[in-house]
Amino acid sequence: MIRHFTNMFIQVASDCPVAEGVTPISKRALKPAHLIQYELLMESPYRYTFEDQLFEVYKRHKGYEMVSDAEELEKLRAELLSKNHPCLRASQLTKKFGWGVHFNADGKIAIYGMETEKYNELKELATNGTEIELQVAIRSSRR
Repeated sequence: MIRHFTNMFIQVASDCPVAEGVTPISKRALKPAHLIQYELLMESPYRYTFEDQLFEVYKRHKGYEMVSDAEELEKLRAELLSKNHPCLRASQLTKKFGWGVHFNADGKIAIYGMETEKYNELKELATNGTEIELQVAIRSSRR
């Protein structure tokens, strides 16, 4: 079962190699999941819940975006969400590309570059522990 995230901010990993939010790029014909995730969250901040963006990324990554049968889509979604998935603390966006992730009170997601005023504002709110829970992205290295 997938945990529902609300009022949480995920700070970039301490070993993130960049100093600001960087747009992921790919040289492959098939976009990697983190690039699709980036595009979704930049195009539509606070539109997707964790589960919604997970499914939308899956559909686009696996080529199911043209499926229009509601029953088939629901079956695909149920099958996907029946498995465990890493949270956004493990996303390449937070580990490698410098993007913080905010879940609002409704569990909807937006991303902010670590150089932005909004990122710093959310980090400060979360650090004070008043309104938002602070999580830190998982480090890429073990040291």
